[in-house]
Amino acid sequence: MNRDFRLLFAAAAVSRLGTSVGYVVTPLIAVTALRATPGEVGLLATLGTVAFLVIGLPAGVWTDRLRRRPVLVTADVARAAVLCSVPVAWWLGVLHIGQLYAVVLLCGIGTVFFDVANQSYVPQVVGRSALLAANTRLVGMDAVNDIAGRGVAGYLVALVTAPVAVLVDAVSYLVSAWCVLRVRHREPALVSSGARLWHDMTEGVAFVARNRVLRAIAMSGALVNLGIVLILTMLPVVLVDEMRVSPAVLGLFLATGGLGTLVGSLLAGRLARLVGAGRLSVLGALVAAPCGFGMPFVAEGPPMWLAGAGWVVVTAVVGSNNVLLVSFRQSVTPDRLLGRMTASFRFLLTGALAVGAAAAGVIGEAVSPRAALAAGAAALALVWVPILASPLRKARDLEG
Repeated sequence: MNRDFRLLFAAAAVSRLGTSVGYVVTPLIAVTALRATPGEVGLLATLGTVAFLVIGLPAGVWTDRLRRRPVLVTADVARAAVLCSVPVAWWLGVLHIGQLYAVVLLCGIGTVFFDVANQSYVPQVVGRSALLAANTRLVGMDAVNDIAGRGVAGYLVALVTAPVAVLVDAVSYLVSAWCVLRVRHREPALVSSGARLWHDMTEGVAFVARNRVLRAIAMSGALVNLGIVLILTMLPVVLVDEMRVSPAVLGLFLATGGLGTLVGSLLAGRLARLVGAGRLSVLGALVAAPCGFGMPFVAEGPPMWLAGAGWVVVTAVVGSNNVLLVSFRQSVTPDRLLGRMTASFRFLLTGALAVGAAAAGVIGEAVSPRAALAAGAAALALVWVPILASPLRKARDLEG
């Protein structure tokens, strides 16, 4: 891979490490420092993703009208500045759940622009012929950071408290911005289509909706995200608040998901060559379907190990699909639509995260946190349905 991709990879790696720490630390701030209820924890998770529902599609249009590199840098710096307000407020004794809501929402807006710009920039930096190799490295790196970041997060909280640990996330964004600034690749001058915002937004949505395979990928991904966020939103409540286990145990449990994603991403290309990319997606989803049902029954001893093993299988399938299906999406989309295609997917997939987080809070408050874990397992058990009903099940390669 070329120097520019190595810099983008480094930026993504350090940023993802901090984000993985923040993923564990933020709900722990709410649970341990602010004594938040399950409903408040659910709202916190919802606000982290709701930005994609509000500005996701317009962000795709704006990203297609702008050079992506400055968008990446601006998003990084803005998120770092917002996160720094949390430890400052805590040191001053004025940290409030309302501020945490605002921080998570603003960071979510920055993430919208960063994610859309990043997935649109990678094909231009590496070329479409190298997308599978690039995405294999990026997804594998995400998995390693999930293992390291989420595993370390619990220990950081125990060592320096959750509000201080969030500084790791802020610093990671600054390092990421520095790496992106060193990228030499410059996009050609962009020519505006002159079309109105609404027209450009609907063009991206229509491109995804007309393609039967892209449609199936979107529906399957929405079910994955819905199930995962239902589980992960209430897992800190069940493990830390209900079972009284150490935050370090929560971090280690979540790190097993990173291990599964890493294994799935590394095996994706090899297995796809053997059985076909589409068939692999169906088989993987069928194997993972029952594996989430250990989560509602998690308890000390063997049930904890059983739930962890099932979680590894689920995340391995997710890791495999992240490599193959993201590469497919990028390879079939014209450059001028990359931002809008990515935004359309992010709107749906991250919208599913927002809906799942809200549902987790409601179910956790009205029924029980474990009922939310069961609902998440049920969503994961249906992931294979859209893929099996589409031409994707017969596809042997990324263009299939």
